[in-house]
Amino acid sequence: MLFDATGVLNRRRFLGAAGAAAVLRAEAVGAVPSARQLRWHEMETYAFLHFTVNTFTDKEWGYGDESPELFHPTAFDAAALMDGLKSGGMKGVILTCKHHDGFCLWPTKTTEHSVRRTEWRDGRGDVVREISTAAAKAGLKFGVYVSPWDRNHAAYGKPEYVDVYRAQLRELLTGYGPIFEVWHDGANGGDGFYGGAREKRRIDKRSYYDWPGTWDMVRKLQPDAVIFSDIGPDIRWVGNEKGFAGETCWTTITPEAEKGGPAAVGDVNTKINNTGTRGGMQWMPAECDVSIRPGWFFHEKENSRVKTPETLFDIYMKSVGRGGSFLLNVPPDRRGLLHEADVASLRGFGAMLRSTFATDLAKGSGPKALTDGRRDTHWSGTSAEFRLRALAVFDLIRVREHLPSGQRIDGVAVDIRDGSDWKQIATATSIGNCRLLRLTQPVTTREIRLRVTGSSAPPVLTEFGLYRISS
Repeated sequence: MLFDATGVLNRRRFLGAAGAAAVLRAEAVGAVPSARQLRWHEMETYAFLHFTVNTFTDKEWGYGDESPELFHPTAFDAAALMDGLKSGGMKGVILTCKHHDGFCLWPTKTTEHSVRRTEWRDGRGDVVREISTAAAKAGLKFGVYVSPWDRNHAAYGKPEYVDVYRAQLRELLTGYGPIFEVWHDGANGGDGFYGGAREKRRIDKRSYYDWPGTWDMVRKLQPDAVIFSDIGPDIRWVGNEKGFAGETCWTTITPEAEKGGPAAVGDVNTKINNTGTRGGMQWMPAECDVSIRPGWFFHEKENSRVKTPETLFDIYMKSVGRGGSFLLNVPPDRRGLLHEADVASLRGFGAMLRSTFATDLAKGSGPKALTDGRRDTHWSGTSAEFRLRALAVFDLIRVREHLPSGQRIDGVAVDIRDGSDWKQIATATSIGNCRLLRLTQPVTTREIRLRVTGSSAPPVLTEFGLYRISS
């Protein structure tokens, strides 16, 4: 029998003559993550900074004809920005180095539409440099957003623009230190200034950018960077801008176009992106992006509509807690600082995170590999029991799979001892990097059981934790 009467994996039959020690070399099943994806999985929570001329025009999407002189933050302080993000538990920051309006936040050689043509820092400023340097000093990883659509550039829509776009990427990927993520937007073509043409330009999103060629360049210049787009290749869009992954959200996926067939950047079935594909062709986890405000850029009128710490925690539960990542946009204001309302919310959210996960009530109570707080040890089985040192009150359960072994688990259940019987208190489907099970009310117990209720291969788990949510 592969499993014994209690549901525990018979390691000798599963692992062969090497015995239990071979569990440290569990063979992969199906699609598995790369080294760069594994590093990304460990981040879980990081920030967006949407900042450009739109900040000063009160727009979400600039047309491309805005004067560079409009960009003039009065008190820009990259270190202060990083301090605010760190207070919210952010592990990295992605800067909108160029949005659809084409204005570049660094002194690029590819266009005059950049910070070089502003009075800010007497025309010698470089937002990308200051943010990347401050991020490194603060211990945050740095990423770049570079919109492929450029409503300012005269060559957009023509073959030569692709060379311009790649040159911009090359400048960013070679001049600003290590990059953890390169972010490609799916917005492509439409009305624009285009060097004064003021017309609508359409492109074939499937072929115009030659994405494989662009991604090959990224790989060569920043091999440790994950690449984001609607269809990866490393991480995928979750399919909405609310920050919510599907209740069931597989890390693997076989992307499809909106109307079926092969997907492309800018043409993807958002429902499939939200849930992933069980046994999908690619390991491509979901990134869940959302703004702390209704808009992506700063608007004074939205100061009273900043998401509360409790709302951010709920989004965390539905993003990180469903196996994805939480990418939170916090837009700098016209001073070049985070607004006080945003900082207050970040601090409250960060405090909730730190307080909630400060104490793992399950630590040391069951199989060592599940309760040692490490991701490099793992355990195989379908049922594990945990006896706590004393009665404990908890309302949050965290379970993690061993990602290098593949996403194997289809379902789990958690029970507590109720007298002489077991009482089920929670269930879940997909697990992956992290599954958070939030109970409707706290429970008090000393004995807990985790059951794997379905799997495509012998389960390999790396963590089981119990927590009390900070109120």
